[in-house]
Amino acid sequence: MKQLFVLGMACLGCLAPLLSQPVPAPEQEQSVLILHGTAHLGTGDAIVDAAIGFRAGRIDFVGRASQADPGRYQTEIDATGQHIYPGFIAPNSTLGLQEIGAVRATRDDYEVGTFKPNVRALIAFNTDSEVTPTVRSNGVLVGQIVPRGGTISGSSAVVHFDGWNWEDAAIVEADGVHLNWPSMHHKHRADGSIDIRKRKTYDQQFEEIHHFFAEAQAYASGTSNVLVRPNPMDLRYEALRGVFSGAQRLYVHADELRSITEAVHFKRAFEIPHLVIVGGYDAHLVADVLRENQVSVLLRRVHELPWYAEDDIDLPYRLPKLLEDEGVLYALQNAGSMEHMGTRNLPFYAGTAHAYGLTYEQAVRSLTLNSAQILGIDALYGSLETGKSATLFISTGDALDVRGNDITTAFIDGRSIDLDNRQKQLYRKFQTKYGAPIID
Repeated sequence: MKQLFVLGMACLGCLAPLLSQPVPAPEQEQSVLILHGTAHLGTGDAIVDAAIGFRAGRIDFVGRASQADPGRYQTEIDATGQHIYPGFIAPNSTLGLQEIGAVRATRDDYEVGTFKPNVRALIAFNTDSEVTPTVRSNGVLVGQIVPRGGTISGSSAVVHFDGWNWEDAAIVEADGVHLNWPSMHHKHRADGSIDIRKRKTYDQQFEEIHHFFAEAQAYASGTSNVLVRPNPMDLRYEALRGVFSGAQRLYVHADELRSITEAVHFKRAFEIPHLVIVGGYDAHLVADVLRENQVSVLLRRVHELPWYAEDDIDLPYRLPKLLEDEGVLYALQNAGSMEHMGTRNLPFYAGTAHAYGLTYEQAVRSLTLNSAQILGIDALYGSLETGKSATLFISTGDALDVRGNDITTAFIDGRSIDLDNRQKQLYRKFQTKYGAPIID
């Protein structure tokens, strides 16, 4: 009996971290009207003294407060002096696939293999991650969950950040396949001097990619030799059907100018309807090619140093403005070192882009409607418009400024979510111990 008691207490101890997690919100029951805030619609427009109404998880009124009928709504929120935003979207993220980078057992973002389009990130997405609540506390409510590694990493998914499990969280189960384009050239030495030499392995890697896609295209069209084998289904090729039909996107991870242009030629050669460049450090140098071929860009982290010695020191900050001026559809993302926990800084990247040339509403759009359009979820997410999902939040100050970002209320599909997180809990714990003043 004593052993069972000790075992039971040990199990409770294991569950303790989970009990600190916010409980997913119930379905929306009462209609809500938010009044008198400044609404940043995500479309590039804003409404001062706005009214946003929603019921059953969908927005049914967007306009000025003077035009709204409060009698139609059961709950009213006064947002005077505050700001209303669509939920920010985090593309190209490993949220829910990593927990502690130094602990291998908590990392599930990498699968062994080279060509693995059939690997699905969604089924590894952990809704009980302690990192995700810290991210949504800054207004990031939706994300694209992406696998890493290999030449073809696998298929990504789009989720919201308030579900009991990955089935609850899924918005799009497989939105696209991720291809890591090989680097073509050695361009710079460690001292910054230029040394342009073609990598010896590039031709072989390119030939392998080309051959794999040729087989997959033939398989999708029913002309591949693999169809005469005893087992006609090839899961790897099956996973690429949507890329050729246009139902899914091909995300090509590339930063260098020549790699980007080669990826665009690849799109044309295989008649791929939707190609997205992920990274795109040199994308502004071939913006006309991207625009003419309707290729969008998930722009790499703007809070970084320039890559090359001859680049302007502020070039990473200005990249969004350069693409905006060229008419290239782009959005901001946070891939890189410690990316899953650093996703909470995504709004501040947009704030930096605003300081370096974007208008404020363009900066908001780079986190909302632009991201939704690139990921193919803009019919429901990314902006405050009638008929769309009531995925939005209220901030007492500027959500793109670390000094003003203070999210007080947030909704995902109309459900009022709990904005508590592990960091806030630790703050309250040690505030009690040391008697420091509580900062709301």
